[in-house]
Amino acid sequence: MFKMIMKFPFWGTWKRHRWKNFFTFYSTIQHNRLNHHHPDIVATNIAITQHAKHGQLDIARDMFDKMSERTVVSWNTMISGYSKWGRFNEALNLVSAMHLTNTKLNETTFSSVLSVCAHSCSLWDGKQVHGLVLKSGSESFKLVGSALLYFYSSCFEIEDARRVFDVLHERNELLWNLMLVGYVQCNLTDDALDVFNKMPTRDVIAWTTLISSYSKSQDGCEKALELFWLMRESGEAAPNEFTLDCVLRACGGLGALHEGRVVHGLLIRCGLEFEYSIGGALIDFYCNCRAMDDAERVYDRQVNPCLNYSNTLMAGLISMGRFDDAELIFDGLIEKNKDSYNLMIKGNGEIDKALELFEETKWERNPVTWNSMISGLIHSAQHEEAIRLYVTMRKLSIGQTRSTFSALFHACSCLGSLQQGQQLHAHLIKTPFESNVFVGTALVDMYSKCGSISDAQTSFINVSNPNVAAWTALINGYAHHGLGSEALLLLEHMLEQGVDPNAPTFVVVLSACVHAGLVNEGMRIFRLMEKHYGVTPNSKHYACVVDLLGRAGYIREAEELVKEMPIEADNATWGALLNACWFWMDKEVSERVAEKMINLNPKPISAYVIMSNIYAGLGRWGEKMKVRKILWGLEVKKDPGCSWIELNKEVHVFSVDDRTHPYCNVIYATLEHLNANVNSSAQYDYVSIPITLNS
Repeated sequence: MFKMIMKFPFWGTWKRHRWKNFFTFYSTIQHNRLNHHHPDIVATNIAITQHAKHGQLDIARDMFDKMSERTVVSWNTMISGYSKWGRFNEALNLVSAMHLTNTKLNETTFSSVLSVCAHSCSLWDGKQVHGLVLKSGSESFKLVGSALLYFYSSCFEIEDARRVFDVLHERNELLWNLMLVGYVQCNLTDDALDVFNKMPTRDVIAWTTLISSYSKSQDGCEKALELFWLMRESGEAAPNEFTLDCVLRACGGLGALHEGRVVHGLLIRCGLEFEYSIGGALIDFYCNCRAMDDAERVYDRQVNPCLNYSNTLMAGLISMGRFDDAELIFDGLIEKNKDSYNLMIKGNGEIDKALELFEETKWERNPVTWNSMISGLIHSAQHEEAIRLYVTMRKLSIGQTRSTFSALFHACSCLGSLQQGQQLHAHLIKTPFESNVFVGTALVDMYSKCGSISDAQTSFINVSNPNVAAWTALINGYAHHGLGSEALLLLEHMLEQGVDPNAPTFVVVLSACVHAGLVNEGMRIFRLMEKHYGVTPNSKHYACVVDLLGRAGYIREAEELVKEMPIEADNATWGALLNACWFWMDKEVSERVAEKMINLNPKPISAYVIMSNIYAGLGRWGEKMKVRKILWGLEVKKDPGCSWIELNKEVHVFSVDDRTHPYCNVIYATLEHLNANVNSSAQYDYVSIPITLNS
């Protein structure tokens, strides 16, 4: 006899719980038995089945209620009908009524009601049914045992499902696949693999279930491919379209073009190339591998490709910068949905065209479309226009999402508009998104870049379960404000919270060390990156370390580090070293570095400028003039510096000899007046002027 560790209240409680709802119902039954003729039970059961099959449940129930006599088939037919059409509570009520009439529940009843409990996640009711199954000894029936395991798995009670499996699997081979699926549903892939390895026989469902589980995560794609090749070698089961769909997606996740083409060949051999799901998987695979010509060939071979196929291909083309090709597909679509418009709005290289598309759809009041347009404007550096569009969005009462606020906080960061960011923050507080980690990260970044580190700290505290991006944003804020020691302390707090740093985290931490001159700390962190945290240094990390050593005067050590780098040094790394040479006036190293930069870039403007300054600082005027002649020959012009001020929520930008501002005449007149006052007052710096206070 199957024994459960947990205790079941069995049916007494369930009877009392549902008795009240059926008191009137049983009175009606007794009335029908006394006053109506007995119809043919079999014919009525068939009629109930037909009505239930077509969703005519009220008619079926009316016939059921009028039956003067019922068999277990009558009850099961009505329960199955309710279950099929998702009316789970009514199905459970009917099972309770069936029990109260002393009609014996059979294996079909148990299977149906456990399925109802599984789909409705009715854990309490399902456990009571389990109790009755144990009392009746019905667990030995294969369908009942399978329904029990399926019920517990669907309610994510995986330990109870395992208990059912351990007791019944020797008598019920159906439980192996169900246990495997249960573990996969609960994301317990290692346990699923253990069950898979112990299975006496493995059919295509078992193989596909496990391959699918691994293919859904980036880390598991290689394992998914390994299992697929093992499946092919074992010959235990032939892959079907669902198996190959999963394998294609794994290949796409890995960018494994060769392996994916092999799978494509298998699809053609099996005659599955034109299956509905396969076409989309092939297009998606080739797009992920950036093989757009192959993706287009698959698309062109489809007979009446569905809209999802078109959207997938458009997304791939846009990601490759082929906007015109994506637009050709878009223009040829007979039917378009919001995803089609959003793709084109986000990826359209010309903002005017994006605005035209937006005008066609904005009245649908879809937040995703509005967010796409806002993101497009920000991507085109039209930050103020993005904020104006948000104001219109609010006036039209279109709901904001976390993407809305994340994008707009980024716009405020780019504008350096603290006032606008604060106002947007006030709007955010009225929504459920303030504690959202993505929005919170954007908010922390905005306050940091707009100069309010205290507001950045407060915003970070309000984030629920901050992830590595949120921590990195705050550390970056400390670094930008010259708070190097505080940034390192924050890194320690992050580690104490069990959040592992990633590559961007180490960039901002090393940057903090650079600005604070923390050479020893910076070098220690750099050495621990790969050894303790598994983060391989990239060019940005090396540039930071070179800058750190160079600023501290360790020019030769920095040069040796660049020579020993496992990757080729880029302009940023050489530039950091050259800047250090300029600071310490190291002519010998600077000339070697400048030569490297000239080899990397035919017009290394910064290298020539720095070398010119070094020669001037050392009094090497002849060499300075040679470098200056080279610069003149390149016909380059230095980008002018600029300053800005925020006034009435609008940012005004100024640069040298700038006459584009609408009030430039007034501004320059005021500047001349101020200069005149400064020069006038300077003449009286040493003159004592008596001041009389009026009484």
